[in-house]
Amino acid sequence: MRHRIARLVKDGLYKEAIVLYTRRHSVSLPQTNFTFPYILKACAELKSSTHGQMLHASLFKSGYINKHTTTDLTNMYMKLGLIESATKLFDEIPLPSVSLLNVVISGFLQNGLFEEGFRLFKVIGIADLRFDSVTVASVVSACRDSADGAQLHCFAVKTGVEMDADAATSLMTMYFNSKELDSAEMLFVLIEHKHVICYNAYLSGMVQNDAVESALRVFIEMRSLSCSRPNPVTMMSVLSGCGDGNYMRFGRQLHGFIVKVGFKLDAKLATSLVDMYSKCGLWQCAYGVFRETGSDRSLVTWNSMIAGMMLNDQSECAVDLFLELEREGASRPDLATWNSMISGFEQLSRNDDAILFFRKMLSCGEVPNVRCLTSLLAACSSLSEQRYGRQIHAYVLRLKLIDDEFLATAIIDMYMKCGLPSLAYAVFSQFRIKPVDAPFWNAMISGYGRNGDSKASFDMFGKMIENKVKPDSATFSCLLTVCSQTGEVHEGFRIFRLMTVGYGLNPTSKHMNILIDLLGRSGRLDEALEVLRSTDESSAAAFASLLGACKQFLDSKTGDEIAGRLMELEPGNPIPFVILSNIYAGQEKWRDVQRIRKMMEKKGLKKLTAISAIGAA
Repeated sequence: MRHRIARLVKDGLYKEAIVLYTRRHSVSLPQTNFTFPYILKACAELKSSTHGQMLHASLFKSGYINKHTTTDLTNMYMKLGLIESATKLFDEIPLPSVSLLNVVISGFLQNGLFEEGFRLFKVIGIADLRFDSVTVASVVSACRDSADGAQLHCFAVKTGVEMDADAATSLMTMYFNSKELDSAEMLFVLIEHKHVICYNAYLSGMVQNDAVESALRVFIEMRSLSCSRPNPVTMMSVLSGCGDGNYMRFGRQLHGFIVKVGFKLDAKLATSLVDMYSKCGLWQCAYGVFRETGSDRSLVTWNSMIAGMMLNDQSECAVDLFLELEREGASRPDLATWNSMISGFEQLSRNDDAILFFRKMLSCGEVPNVRCLTSLLAACSSLSEQRYGRQIHAYVLRLKLIDDEFLATAIIDMYMKCGLPSLAYAVFSQFRIKPVDAPFWNAMISGYGRNGDSKASFDMFGKMIENKVKPDSATFSCLLTVCSQTGEVHEGFRIFRLMTVGYGLNPTSKHMNILIDLLGRSGRLDEALEVLRSTDESSAAAFASLLGACKQFLDSKTGDEIAGRLMELEPGNPIPFVILSNIYAGQEKWRDVQRIRKMMEKKGLKKLTAISAIGAA
């Protein structure tokens, strides 16, 4: 009978196992210690607290309470979420075994009681009780930061389980989550007998921390070993890295390896391939994998393919796939599908389509999340559609999501771009305790600048500093842009010094371009050109900005040099020729005007025809 119950539980037939045990108990057949662990597991899996408590009473009555059954009972109560019953059992054991300690610690963590779990672990250490690698692996999830993790690591070294593959893998994952790549790499190198789970944890951690090249190098090393062959989980991590790092060639090789080894192209692996090809710009290959998967593809695979089409500017294909998914019937579009469509249209500047799909989404009874609403607000900002923006704001209020900082930032940005700074400030003022995230403040600073109120921009920056919010690189971009728009050169240089010296931030090419624009607008063309020459990465936009300033101040000498550099960067662009021609025309140098026009004709360039668009609210 015991063997039949054990087999039923192993096969996942928990109800049948309990029924069989109940029949056996009702006819008073003798029980053994070996029967109870299986029945207790069945009770935990079925979340049946009634059967579990009855079984506990039966154990107590029959005298089968010992350290083994106590451990199994405690485990069952923890899985049922009955923490008080579990801890009461634990407290009755004067000298708990390591197995029981592991059950209680992992039980606390599974029920979200991280502090209690970590506190018990510390008590074990203080009492000098020896724990094992299972304890370390369980406690890792309770570490609040790298300091807790380092303490756990010391305990592992002290008890000699540091190099156990399971414990070391858990510690390595903790270091990756804390962004401490050096510690994670050092630990990985020290592990002598690495199994595939260890390699997978390392590869996943490196990819998540943007160290893709190191991950690919270790994967190549892994392939040469016989003890740790890559499995489908390995392939998914490495494919993710190839997509993020745009390693198209390596990604193709991985696909070939998958086919060669004979891995089953299930939904998860197919989704990883679709995602990789899409991010590498090979949407046709992604679509080929998608079709090859056939009926095995999941809704996640559909969503990945739709998002991939949007990413590669194939919105019509994305719409066709969306409609096909609706027709298929096996699965219907979920929130992620709608998000992919709406955010995809917004990123492609097809904002009317984004709003159209949002309306369709609501008609289907789907409730949008923060990501979806943020994409819609960005679409309204681009269209300067305050009517739709106000409606979405009202919808956010009805959903009681206005306290979400990310969403509030998007609403502020939308109102600012629609020319309604007073409404943006009203949203800002709703936060009695202001967020400490710089983007929230940046939206106000840049918004006031966009609406021509430079004083309000700098006042808001002052409030930001008063609230002890640390400005980031984007904050200073906003402030420098305000200075550029108002021609405040001295204030611009003060802000630039504050950024580099006061906050120790390295200026980006964007900061340098704004500085060049500021000098150019103020007529200090020689200084602007000097800054431009000293900048390592000068964009075409910076040259175009300075060329525009040369036109404003009719400086043909500087304009000629700038136009020449811009023609090298964008040889097919006629605008530099047109602007330079206008500069010469403004100086009445008609021969030079004719020379520029002949150069345009020789290169086959024509002046672009101007167009205008009018939108009605």
